[in-house]
Amino acid sequence: MNVCFVAVTSEYTFHKVKTQFTVKRTVKKTPPQRITACLVNAAFFGALGSSYLYGYSLSVVNAPSLFIKTFYNKTWQERYGEPIRADMVTTLWSITVSIFAIGGLLGALCVTLLMKVLGRKGTLLLNNSFAMISALLLALGEKAGSFEMLIIGRFIMGVDSGISLSALPMYLGEIAPRQVRGFIGQFNSILICLGVFTGQVLGLPELLGQEARWNFLFAFQALPALLQLCVLPFLPESPRFLLMERRDEAGAEKAFRDFLGKEDVSKELEEVHAESRAQNTMRMASITELLLNPAVRWQVVTVVVTMACYQLCGLNAIWYYTNGILRDSGFAENVIPYVVLSTGAVETLAAIVSGLVIERVGRRPLLLFGFTAMAFFFGLLTVFLNFQVSYLWMPYLSFICILGVIASFCSGPGGIPFVLTGELFEQSYRPAAFMIAGVVNWLSNFAVGLVFPFMQEALQTNAFLVFMVVCVLGAVYLHFILPETKNRTFLDISQSFAKINKVPLPDKEMENVLAVKPRSKQVEANGKVLHFEVESSF
Repeated sequence: MNVCFVAVTSEYTFHKVKTQFTVKRTVKKTPPQRITACLVNAAFFGALGSSYLYGYSLSVVNAPSLFIKTFYNKTWQERYGEPIRADMVTTLWSITVSIFAIGGLLGALCVTLLMKVLGRKGTLLLNNSFAMISALLLALGEKAGSFEMLIIGRFIMGVDSGISLSALPMYLGEIAPRQVRGFIGQFNSILICLGVFTGQVLGLPELLGQEARWNFLFAFQALPALLQLCVLPFLPESPRFLLMERRDEAGAEKAFRDFLGKEDVSKELEEVHAESRAQNTMRMASITELLLNPAVRWQVVTVVVTMACYQLCGLNAIWYYTNGILRDSGFAENVIPYVVLSTGAVETLAAIVSGLVIERVGRRPLLLFGFTAMAFFFGLLTVFLNFQVSYLWMPYLSFICILGVIASFCSGPGGIPFVLTGELFEQSYRPAAFMIAGVVNWLSNFAVGLVFPFMQEALQTNAFLVFMVVCVLGAVYLHFILPETKNRTFLDISQSFAKINKVPLPDKEMENVLAVKPRSKQVEANGKVLHFEVESSF
């Protein structure tokens, strides 16, 4: 929180009237931002029923894949009186897995309309219905003898994830004070990793990874959704949404008080009003308006690049190779599932560490480190894979590189793109920006799943060099284009792109003065000297 006692000298002429006033700025040391229980609960339970389920859905299909294919064969034979062809099993399984991304794309396309009508919190609450419907279809498909129920259930879960990965980061970015916005935003990434790890643990043979229990793996999806439904209704809506889009100042004031844990939130309200005045409109921008507006051109490009690199950097390919490398390392087949747990544990630990240091280190250094380190480990992995037949100990080095790639990804690229999407845009552009980010995310996800098997067949172990190039290009772009957004207001971040966007830069000194509602302790009778203070968490 900055405390400024302002007193500036300047001259203005308006309708032949000359006014002189002086503003003198002194800044007190910023005290640490208090993190309230309300803020942490909103972040945790918001992510539990959203990003956690996305992560869980990514890993949960791995353990029961053989049992599901057996179920497909049994159902086909009961219906048509003959065994299913091998190519048909592969096709049905491919559809079951890949339709998740198609559902995610549909969810991303719908999210802007849902948030406009229902708000951020309302969209998250409605989204739980998709998770529970999906859980029922996936859990009961075997009993009903219908593999179509499994495919539809995966599609609906994809819709849920597409909505979650846009609505949740926007909610977290709008409820968090700027001093802890990165930390709160990383709940999204941490819960994704925790969901992946949970899917790996529950898929162990001793738990639910058995032929008689695999349907319970999918039934588990309903539990996080139910927990969110029980808690989130009692937590506040985004105060920025309430004030700027619903004109509900009383509701916004109460939400600010709950999230910040203090009674006087007049300065936070005034900062949101200042952003509203700077935008000159309260109407939400459309996708077309966002894409055609030169004032946000490079923000859009930056979001597209970071989201594309998030999916195209090769982490999905790493999961494809892990089991094979462990087999080549001499691990017994029944031991491999337990060793694979180390990848989920490293992923979760790296995401937690990133969340703890993001407000100290910043977004930009973590992204640059993450992509650069991934490129380094991909290069080493390519070398080790090419020589692993020649040396018995080489596969162990390959597995260490896999852990390095995973840790590097989760240290920055795994979560910060979602934080950045919320930070780079002001309120009126934010919903459209998240729709664009979601579409790029899910199209890239689908492209990796479609292209990688062919790329791997053509390039073999050298396929990782493609991902190394993607990581290097992403790091180079971010180094030259992305400014640091740590502890900066949304308005200030938007203005930092003014030069590269080639649009006029507002006079920041006067903007700070004119955007603040004076709370004068000393005002001369002739109005020449103003003495007021500015203090805001947002």
